[in-house]
Amino acid sequence: MIEVTSLNDRKILINAELIERVEESPDTVVTLTSGKKLIIKESRQEVKNLVILYKKEVSCREL
Repeated sequence: MIEVTSLNDRKILINAELIERVEESPDTVVTLTSGKKLIIKESRQEVKNLVILYKKEVSCREL
């Protein structure tokens, strides 16, 4: 799970495995595999970095 911030400043956790697409237009929109869309404050690059950290953490646990 990665933690992001909704536009109303609420922290939410989303399953990084369910992210299908991240777009900036100008707000950052995360589209999940279910089709649900979330508008968040973090940039596209910040989401990418969070997902990379999540993937590294998961792969270390598997060792």
